[in-house]
Amino acid sequence: MKTVASKDGTRIAYDMYGAGPAIVLVDGATATRASGGSTELAQSLAKAGFRTYVFDRRTRGESGDTQPYAVVREVEDIAELIDQAGGTADLYGISSGGALALEAAAVLGDKVKKLAVYEVPYMGVDPARVPAREILANTKRLVREGKNGDAFVEYMGKVAGLPEEILAGMKQAPFWPMLEAVAPSLVNDATIMFGRDFTPQKELLEKITMPVLALSGDVDMLSGVDTSFMAKAAEAIARMVPHGT
Repeated sequence: MKTVASKDGTRIAYDMYGAGPAIVLVDGATATRASGGSTELAQSLAKAGFRTYVFDRRTRGESGDTQPYAVVREVEDIAELIDQAGGTADLYGISSGGALALEAAAVLGDKVKKLAVYEVPYMGVDPARVPAREILANTKRLVREGKNGDAFVEYMGKVAGLPEEILAGMKQAPFWPMLEAVAPSLVNDATIMFGRDFTPQKELLEKITMPVLALSGDVDMLSGVDTSFMAKAAEAIARMVPHGT
């Protein structure tokens, strides 16, 4: 493990693999270097001739948690990692980490050479189904009260649409304590996503001048969860950025 101090002094923990052109990988909700797929992906890319950086986003894993939270602080974290990589790098982000990567690309400009995002959960949803302000407020309150498990259920149930039976099963699983531990970071993801109202924002995406590859999968990994909007979101991102595929 390596660490770097972000602009506000927050410690960011990261691992580096391989040698070659640099890629910084940005995780989605709840994922850390120890859990989620980014470390495995980073290792695979390293074998393919890339130098990869995978890190614990602030409030997670072995990274710090400086309050109050702001999206710009996470953009600064990514900028610091790019500086560690030599000043320029490609970015890859998944889910809400993809939304963060888009925010970073719009701000960091030439520091980001290329950008790939996978299944950014831009929905353009009916506010009655995903009441953004209510979910953000409830998630913050539950974390503040120390009810991390309830915060996870609130966010993942209403935002990700996980059915009650799946959430109930998660509570009985051996990995549940890990999800409770990382639940406070869901406030950060909610801030990123709700700040854009779950919709692709033209004024943001038009600032992203580097080539962008927007990806979506074609398999619903969880029964009962409708993710068909992911393909539409990828198409919208590719259409709105100046150089999108």
